[in-house]
Amino acid sequence: MKEIKRLPESELEVMQIIWKEPAPVSRTVIEYALNKTHPLAATTILTLLTRLCEKGFLSLKKEGRTNLYEPLITEKDYLASESRSFLNRLFNGSIANFAAALCDSGIKKEEVEELKRLLEIGEL
Repeated sequence: MKEIKRLPESELEVMQIIWKEPAPVSRTVIEYALNKTHPLAATTILTLLTRLCEKGFLSLKKEGRTNLYEPLITEKDYLASESRSFLNRLFNGSIANFAAALCDSGIKKEEVEELKRLLEIGEL
C-alpha cells in the first residue's frame, strides 16, 4: 500500500466533508458544513483547500468563477494508511500488542465479539 501523508486536524476535517458530499464540491458547501461545528473565514478555507491540492488529496476544476474540488484519495485508502501508521507507531506493527491494549482499555465483551465476527467473515 502506498503511504499517504497524515493530515493535520483542520485539513482532515475539510476532507471528511468532501468525502461525504457528492463530487465535485464547492468551497461554499464546505463552508456551510464547517459553520455547523466551528466557523472559519472563507480565506482560511481556501488556504486549506490549496494545501490539500498541493499535497495531492484534491483536484481543482474551475467552472466560471467557482472552484470545484474532487478527492484524489478515498476515505477508505486514507483510513487504511492511518491505521497502519497508528499500528506501527504505537504497537511496533504488532496486531497482538494492539489487541492486548484494546482488551486492557475496558472494551465490552459485545465489542470483542463484533470484532471477532468481522474478522471471521472478512469485512475488515
